[in-house]
Amino acid sequence: MTKDDAQAAVWYRKAADQGFAQAQSNLGLLYENGRGVAKDDAQAAVWYRKAADQGYALAEFNLGFLYASGRGVPKDEAQAAVRFRRAADQGFAQAQSNLGLLYASGRGVAKDDAQASVWYRKAADQGFAQAQYDLGVLYEYGRGVTKDDAQAAVWYRKAADQGFAQAQSNLGVLYATGRGVTKDDAQAAIWFRQGADQGFAQAQFNLGVLYENGRGVAKDDAHAAVWYRKAADQGSLAAQDALRRLTSQQIAKPSP
Repeated sequence: MTKDDAQAAVWYRKAADQGFAQAQSNLGLLYENGRGVAKDDAQAAVWYRKAADQGYALAEFNLGFLYASGRGVPKDEAQAAVRFRRAADQGFAQAQSNLGLLYASGRGVAKDDAQASVWYRKAADQGFAQAQYDLGVLYEYGRGVTKDDAQAAVWYRKAADQGFAQAQSNLGVLYATGRGVTKDDAQAAIWFRQGADQGFAQAQFNLGVLYENGRGVAKDDAHAAVWYRKAADQGSLAAQDALRRLTSQQIAKPSP
């Protein structure tokens, strides 16, 4: 069967008009993404709401996202929190993670890092990488949980193993500093490189530092410059300063 979003919209609408929650949610998704119908966030909100009012978790989450971003409905983070919580209470991992973020930032709810940790953990225990990373951050800085670098490393590794670049970079820092894990610059380099290869500027800068200082990798100013430049091109001031310093040192070296 040939993929045809316009026909999908026709059939979703027939089912949606009969009150079928999944079809209402799917029709909302087509409107949100402009697939088979003209993109229309307000119409997406209409259909998500119909499904959400029947307790459909994905529609609750998607409606919450529209409220959080002010698309198709007035921006209202308190309403976003309400919708995320309804989906979160049904075990929807991304809603749990987003609800944790609202608590961590005090958006739409009173700031409460302990509550953030509760919701992050629920999502993290389901393998949701963003929540695993965020829970690691709370452990690293002792926000809402007892500060525990070993636990931070555990959660960063879970997210890093799923390819989450920020977690890879943060895990590299723990290895480079010996916090929560045995100090190991070679391991730090491995994790920095994984994050750097995904274009994460902080990991690129950190990898450059290792090359410049010969920590965990052979000392190589040319490689250091490559990674500093990649981070600098993304606006990293630290990388820009490091690149200028490295360049000036090369110019200042006497000819052999």
